[in-house]
Amino acid sequence: MEDLVSSGAALSRASSASLGFSFTFTGFTPPPQDMMSSAELAPFSDDDVDLEAADTTRRKSLMAEPTLPIYLKTNMVNRASDGNFGKIGFVTQDDVLFTHLTVKETLTYAALLRLPRTMTREQKKERAMDIIYELGLERCQDTMIGGSFVRGVSGGERKRVCIGNEIIINPSLLFLDEPTSGLDSTTALRIVQLLHDIAETGKTVITTIHQPSSRLFHKFDKLILLGRGSLLYFGKTAEAMPYFSSIGCNPLIAMNPAEFLLDLANGNTNDVSVPSELDDKVHMENQNLQDTNSKINLRPSAQDVHEYLVDAYEHRVAYKEKKKLLAPLPISDDMKATITSSKREWGTNWCQQYSILFCRGLKERRHDYLSWMRITQVIATSIILGLLWWHSDPTTPKGLQDQAGLLFFIAVFWGFFPVFTAIFTFPQERAMLNKERAADMYKLSAYFLARTTSDLPLDLFLPVIFMVIVYFMAGLKASAMRFFLSMLTVFLSIIAAQGLGLAIGATLLDIKKATTLASVTVMTFMLAGGFFVKRVPPFISWLRYLSFNYHTYRLLLKVQYDPVPDILMTSVPLDNGVTEVGALVAMIIGYRVLAYLSLRRVKASNG
Repeated sequence: MEDLVSSGAALSRASSASLGFSFTFTGFTPPPQDMMSSAELAPFSDDDVDLEAADTTRRKSLMAEPTLPIYLKTNMVNRASDGNFGKIGFVTQDDVLFTHLTVKETLTYAALLRLPRTMTREQKKERAMDIIYELGLERCQDTMIGGSFVRGVSGGERKRVCIGNEIIINPSLLFLDEPTSGLDSTTALRIVQLLHDIAETGKTVITTIHQPSSRLFHKFDKLILLGRGSLLYFGKTAEAMPYFSSIGCNPLIAMNPAEFLLDLANGNTNDVSVPSELDDKVHMENQNLQDTNSKINLRPSAQDVHEYLVDAYEHRVAYKEKKKLLAPLPISDDMKATITSSKREWGTNWCQQYSILFCRGLKERRHDYLSWMRITQVIATSIILGLLWWHSDPTTPKGLQDQAGLLFFIAVFWGFFPVFTAIFTFPQERAMLNKERAADMYKLSAYFLARTTSDLPLDLFLPVIFMVIVYFMAGLKASAMRFFLSMLTVFLSIIAAQGLGLAIGATLLDIKKATTLASVTVMTFMLAGGFFVKRVPPFISWLRYLSFNYHTYRLLLKVQYDPVPDILMTSVPLDNGVTEVGALVAMIIGYRVLAYLSLRRVKASNG
């Protein structure tokens, strides 16, 4: 298989048993943007295909934001028919996974969403199990992924799950950004060996690794060395040291080849012999400095080293490689149409996407919503309220005011709680949403609807427990209809408040900013809720109509007291409650529409 170098940039193409490999280091600067517009789709042969991915790279479709034009030459023998070409997997440096899903659930949902429609549901599940055994994850398949506050799988197992999420679609090309970051040397070696095994199956694997050990370094067949945006070396890993030795750069002490190469790329020539050309240049500069009584340099500058390495590569390797590898290759019209087609192909239809994401959302969120701490919090609060308002007497003015205070607290509590739960939804899942949307796993509308509706069963479970305890301990009207109407009113308030939290979170996508805005908004809605101030000044009276606390409180009064006693009446008389219900329904819909449009705006700005 051939390699390709173009416009000062290169990526390795692995043979059936090779890995692409590159070093990144501090000080790398992007090349000029005009390099990104110089790529073209060349003619192709029947057996090989050139994929021009410069525009995709510039638009961050691979998330890693590489800044060099990328040409990949992929052997397409016996692959065109099964549609493997065009499948690209990308493993990010950070492990973007759902904390509360198990290894098996994570890979199964990835298979259900990403594998083509031609496969049945059972075939997709079998593919997920095959990946589990291929990656050696069978012993931890029923263990949660875990995270900072949740115990789960080890770092190496988590990284293997990330790799499994990508190779489950059998990609022709697999990118990995820092796959060994944060891992100990033994685990890192296992990950690299796994990548080597994947490459042996005929896939292209390209990865970046900071400061690999010598054992890791020699696992790779090819490497790319960059310095300040320029190509310093591209070729076989085993030939890297002989190449730099041939241009006069040798380590003076025994050292890791990777450290030696990175030192050179950064212009650091300590413990490195330099060629005579650089020594002569330093000598001439020192003579000039002696004339001006300036400090003498003992080693060549980083800029001089960089220019020498770039010039050496251009004269010794780059020209003949470009000439050999940029020769036009023919390609069939059918294959060209397949490559240039921008049509998205979803693994499932919209309804299936919604169903899969709904089930995934339930499983992921159940641990948060049904945790013993949250259940204890709600039960303890409801018992305290029931004791404070124990069998309150609504036949006296004081008892009526006490019950009105309880109803207002219920309206505020189940308005405050959902807002500050929902605002974390989209900011916390932003990385996952970007990753999965970039992989075309589902449509945004399917994700949004599934995400918001999967929360409802969990959001409405605890309020039922709360209302059962408080309602009867506080001595509210002992009527089944009034109880269920009160429950329905609380449900409407929760869903409306949840919509506000989703809208704030989706609009800002920053937890600190969202929390600040939500605090001010909820406080304002509470004060305008009609309990603390019954005679609101006309110039600000409109504010109460935006408050779901206001409408919820009025509905609860209407349910408990019909007609509402004059002592509890606000400045706006109560009718049959249709206005309040309509206002809450409008908030439920309006806030969610705003949240969805905000997510679409974020996608467009990222895209």
